[in-house]
Amino acid sequence: MNIRDTFHIASKDLSTHKGRSVLTVLGIVIGIASIIIVMSIGESARMLIVKEIQSFGPQNVFINPGHPSGPFDVAGAVLSKSLTEKDVQDLMNKSNVSDAVLVNPSVTAFYSMSYGSETKQATIWGTGADGFVIYNLTLQEGRLFTNEEVNAKANVAVIGKNIAKDVFGLQSSIGEKIKIKDQKFEVVGIFSSENSSLFGIDDMVVAPYTTVQQKLMGIRHFHEIAVQASSVSAVPGMVIDIETVLRNNHNIDDPSKDDFIISTQEDIMNTVNQILDALTVFLALVAAISLLVGGVGVMNIMFVSVVERTQEIGLRKALGATHKDILRQFLFNAVLLTGVGGIIGIITGSLFTFLISVVASYATSLNFPFIFSIQGALLGIFVAGGTGLIFGIFPARQASQKSPIEALRYE
Repeated sequence: MNIRDTFHIASKDLSTHKGRSVLTVLGIVIGIASIIIVMSIGESARMLIVKEIQSFGPQNVFINPGHPSGPFDVAGAVLSKSLTEKDVQDLMNKSNVSDAVLVNPSVTAFYSMSYGSETKQATIWGTGADGFVIYNLTLQEGRLFTNEEVNAKANVAVIGKNIAKDVFGLQSSIGEKIKIKDQKFEVVGIFSSENSSLFGIDDMVVAPYTTVQQKLMGIRHFHEIAVQASSVSAVPGMVIDIETVLRNNHNIDDPSKDDFIISTQEDIMNTVNQILDALTVFLALVAAISLLVGGVGVMNIMFVSVVERTQEIGLRKALGATHKDILRQFLFNAVLLTGVGGIIGIITGSLFTFLISVVASYATSLNFPFIFSIQGALLGIFVAGGTGLIFGIFPARQASQKSPIEALRYE
């Protein structure tokens, strides 16, 4: 028999047992669709996060408390007092860091804020006026606070759109007073929805860092210092200057004992890519388990098919069919089953990915992109074909080795 005849017979065999074929294909469909969904969603998340990080500007450098050689400890970084006002002033000095254009310290806290009878838990971000430029923040309404208000420790605040909606509703919040601890802050602005959602600005109350430090938190150190370089090409040299300043200020001779972490946009993106790659591979392996189950199902169906068609195998061999013809016929059955399952799985996975991206965009207010993973599709086709060969070869070999006399006598 030629390949065309073999394919025709395999197709006819599968259509004869539609219910059994559908159930077998279903396991392959679920496995392939799962791989497509995981890999496509992973790529979508990667693009979304990279886009959000890029919105901060590639010329920005961020300094946080911590030890670069060890894992990042959030609690330790918040409690650390390693970044001080002297560090900020020395970083602003052009003779120390010649490429620094803006230097902005900031602190972060979590408090309840209230307005009338409304109360809401909020992130309080204390920053300088230059923070709005560095983080590329824009307004929907009102104004931003100024350097003069930062120096005067003014009780002014700019709030996120979710804060404005949840606390003030349809009422304008500009000029109103919100209460945080025992301090009243005048709302002077509302952030635009065009800002980075991953940064969480929609749920923040932003006030001068001097006010947050002294009137709310009672501290003098900083949780972050952001430095903007004159250009992207100047960032590597500026990082070296920053390290020199901080090590001199902190009396550090051994770089392995640094009590600060310097991050560039490239560093952040590399870290994000590593995390997403590891997560995607892990989830894809988990999804592949269903393919293993589907492969076992294919093997079982093929064994049943061999038993049911024992007399047919004997008749074919009696009429001149070779071991190779029988082996190829049953292998084609298995590969055709998994191949059809693979194609349906790719289509199903793509449709589910599209629906997930639409729902995620609507639910999170993020522009979650739909991406069809070419790698996932190729992997799905390869795995589907491989599953058919691996789990179909043993039943097919068993069928090809049957004696035609014994097969014809089988009942």
